[in-house]
Amino acid sequence: MVVRLDGVRKEYGDTAALDGVSLEIRAGEAVAVMGPSGCGKSTLLNMVAGLDRPTAGSVTVDGEDLGRLNETGLALFRRRRIGMVFQFFNLIDDLSALDNVALAAQLTGSSAAQARKRALELLDELGVADRRNAYPSVLSGGERQRVSVARALMNRPALLLADEPTGALDSRSGEQVMDLLIDLNQIGQTLLIVTHDQHLATRCASRLVQVADGRIAGESVIAEPAAARPSGVGRSGVGRTT
Repeated sequence: MVVRLDGVRKEYGDTAALDGVSLEIRAGEAVAVMGPSGCGKSTLLNMVAGLDRPTAGSVTVDGEDLGRLNETGLALFRRRRIGMVFQFFNLIDDLSALDNVALAAQLTGSSAAQARKRALELLDELGVADRRNAYPSVLSGGERQRVSVARALMNRPALLLADEPTGALDSRSGEQVMDLLIDLNQIGQTLLIVTHDQHLATRCASRLVQVADGRIAGESVIAEPAAARPSGVGRSGVGRTT
């Protein structure tokens, strides 16, 4: 089990953002969490990422009880075992695409040469190696998100978290990022996607979790999103990342 939430409650003052949430995600699953604004889905993502702590209950990710880690331990855990993809990319403006990606490995102790080598490999797999020396300001939205995904994969994470990954993209770029997420899941990457987009959820996930008023309101199984495609390489051209 890659993710296990057990009776998680999170209070902000008198408000319960999460109220007794229990959830399990198995290795290799792609799970989409949906719900209206303010329902608690972003709080749930922050719990899994170790960015926030529950008021009650426990969060275990990749065998690690996050409640037992101090802030330094949580930061190291995120760098080494969690990949994160954001709606607005969160790239560093004054670093090239290659250096944005390589930085993730350097922060965990890899040498600059090793980090840049793997970063270039990932950029090549994701189809943006020719943009390696470009800065975020001159990249298209789709290119920036591909660089963001490469950065998230740098340390071979047990879990990839995607927070509205297509929310800032035009429809064509959004579809390309959806293809990329499908391909990653097909080669074994565990995904947790938070989104408002029903199309994204049903295309990229095998299980849909509905959240309402801080609680899980329902779950449903979705047909495998990439069952008809051959294993190993998909439409985006992504090969095995581990």
